[in-house]
Amino acid sequence: MPSYDAIIVGTGQSGPSLARRLVAAGQKVAVVERKLFGGTCVNTGCTPTKTLVASAYAAHLARRAGDYGVRIGGPITVDMKGVKARKDAVVEASRRAVERSLKTLEGCTVYEGHGRFTAANTVAVGGAELAAERIFINVGGRASIPPIPGLDQIPYLTNSSMMDLDVLPGHLIILGGSYVGLEFAQVFRRFGSEVTVIEVAPRLIAREDEDVSRAVAAFFEREGISLHLGCRVVGVERVANQIAVRVDTAGTMAQVRGTHLLVAIGRRPNTDDLGLDKAGIATDPRGFILVDDQLRTNVRGIWAIGDCNGRGAFTHTSYNDFEIVAANLLDNDQRRVTDRITAYALYTDPPLGRVGMTESEVRKTGKPALIVTMPMENVSRAYEKGETTGFMKVLVDRDSKQILGASFLGLAGDEVIHCVLDLMYAKAPYTALQRAVHIHPTVSEFIPTMLGDLKPLKC
Repeated sequence: MPSYDAIIVGTGQSGPSLARRLVAAGQKVAVVERKLFGGTCVNTGCTPTKTLVASAYAAHLARRAGDYGVRIGGPITVDMKGVKARKDAVVEASRRAVERSLKTLEGCTVYEGHGRFTAANTVAVGGAELAAERIFINVGGRASIPPIPGLDQIPYLTNSSMMDLDVLPGHLIILGGSYVGLEFAQVFRRFGSEVTVIEVAPRLIAREDEDVSRAVAAFFEREGISLHLGCRVVGVERVANQIAVRVDTAGTMAQVRGTHLLVAIGRRPNTDDLGLDKAGIATDPRGFILVDDQLRTNVRGIWAIGDCNGRGAFTHTSYNDFEIVAANLLDNDQRRVTDRITAYALYTDPPLGRVGMTESEVRKTGKPALIVTMPMENVSRAYEKGETTGFMKVLVDRDSKQILGASFLGLAGDEVIHCVLDLMYAKAPYTALQRAVHIHPTVSEFIPTMLGDLKPLKC
């Protein structure tokens, strides 16, 4: 039985970085990967989807060329095979870089195959059984498939299988009006597909504030995306060469027909075939591995990092999981999951950058707070670029003067939000940012101006 200091199961965002740190510390490491190096982000998540978003933006901007005084002859068309080829090239380069870095890492042995626990300190992969005092689970997640009648009888797409499309869907129906579904909706509408989004909640991205949901719905509808909100899907079936989705809206039945169906209603962890029971590792009812504030499972010597622990569903939180584990194990630096501030982005156009608490969450605390909102049409950089959709909103604790949260829906919102995020990590008062002198012309330069207009948040 080969013995190692550490075994890492999975090569998502946190696993490879942890392998490199452990090897640098003189440890002998085994890495187990059952399929594609790089995990969700590299293969079916951030890297390919943002590459598609870039192609869709290029098509959208080309159609708007006349607004900028630029004349392009003939209609704008999208070559889906070319779009896919570009996406594949970007993904392959990233995937090969991860694979190459691990396979050439001295002190690291890579095993390709499905790893399963046989005991608390052993993992079987292929014909080998590996042993280690420390094991790190980094197996990620996949699309959750709901028990909709008829769904198992038709071809449907997930975020993973969408990556294989090299033809343009005539009419793409998307189940789910949250982050994954919305990004694909706008991308394929801009590629030229008819798109319908069906969401069971009464509004899109229901975890966000209502003003954010309304604004996103408005620019989606302007682009010709059909929204069916407050709709419960009761069944799907094949009708001739189409897919028919039956929906119940407050007791009224209707049918939506399209050529392709994307299921984007959530994610589930890849923990159901790991032999966790053999190791005695506890999970929650949804299959996420239970961990403490330093990402340790209930079994001594086993950690769960990345999406499979349910403590963050983003590439940046997965990488931070690596940092937490490495700091605690190797640097004598007591870092914790609860030290990080909620932050993420929705990569529609315009994008949404989010940090900290929403306005709704702040109201629920009952604490005195201040708020300011600025429409993007008042931002000179946005006006100059002809991209004035959206707004910026910041919430502040009245007494401590620390920023509680922010929502930046608009040009560069996914980048500008870091001005606020960094200040929150520094635990500095908002006045430090208000007095900063930002570069003109940028979107960021308006944050200090905004903070001078804070008003009491009315309950």
